[in-house]
Amino acid sequence: MRHFVIKKSILAGFLAAALLLLASAPSGFAYHRHYRTYSYYHYHHHSKLKGALIGGGGGAVIGAIAGGGKGALIGGGVGAAGGALVQHFRNHHHRRY
Repeated sequence: MRHFVIKKSILAGFLAAALLLLASAPSGFAYHRHYRTYSYYHYHHHSKLKGALIGGGGGAVIGAIAGGGKGALIGGGVGAAGGALVQHFRNHHHRRY
């Protein structure tokens, strides 16, 4: 019986030491400073060519429906210019300080 009590107290001491060690470790790891790093901000770039092609295709379809072959040519040109312009403004990012 006495042997059992000694083992139990050794086990309790070991568990208490382990608990103390684990309880103090996270507080040491939790201290973290945040420093501002200046690095290149990579933003999403929208392709002007892809916008021009999609806008030109859509404009050509609408122009063909509205005015035939000549309307398709005019609609394609206007749509291509509009698509490239939209993508240009989508790529324009303002710096906010």
